Amino acid sequence: MIEAELKARVHTPEAVTQALDDRADARVEVYKDSYYDQPDGELSRAGAELRVRTVHGAHGAHTFLTFKGASVDETSGSKPEYETRVEDAAAAHAIVRGLGHVLVIAFEKRCRNYAFEACGRHMLATLVRVPEVDGTFLEIETLVEEHDVSAALDDIRSVLGDLDIGPEDLTRDTYTDAVSAQRAT
Repeated sequence: MIEAELKARVHTPEAVTQALDDRADARVEVYKDSYYDQPDGELSRAGAELRVRTVHGAHGAHTFLTFKGASVDETSGSKPEYETRVEDAAAAHAIVRGLGHVLVIAFEKRCRNYAFEACGRHMLATLVRVPEVDGTFLEIETLVEEHDVSAALDDIRSVLGDLDIGPEDLTRDTYTDAVSAQRAT
């Protein structure tokens, strides 16, 4: 499946939060993300990502191992995504390292997740704050077959429009790059 996703900078976080709260119940979570690569940067050069994420929320902590392939849509950066829940976070990190990957960067994301139906699709909207990065971001995603990416992105743009977020607010900037840049200063 492809994670059709658009990300935007949010200029009025309170208004967007209220609009999303009116649409669905929020799940407040903290993500601890660790990104891995081959020592020579092979995954990054290919546009791929390997991540171990531990999500801390109201119902405890859960860890996921995720691989994202190269983008199938250059405008949005939408990628194939393969994710599975793992029982032991320490073991997941050890396995990834044991396969020759090295930790590239680790950081925290503070998220408000909203699951809802829109345009006939199951969507997930996530308001994101990264303590090391200025601003609030909104990611809206839905999982689709590759042939449906363009239509799904149009539906996501419609939801963004309902939230008064326009095309000028969209960004392809990554949290990994933003955190890396902040740490380099």
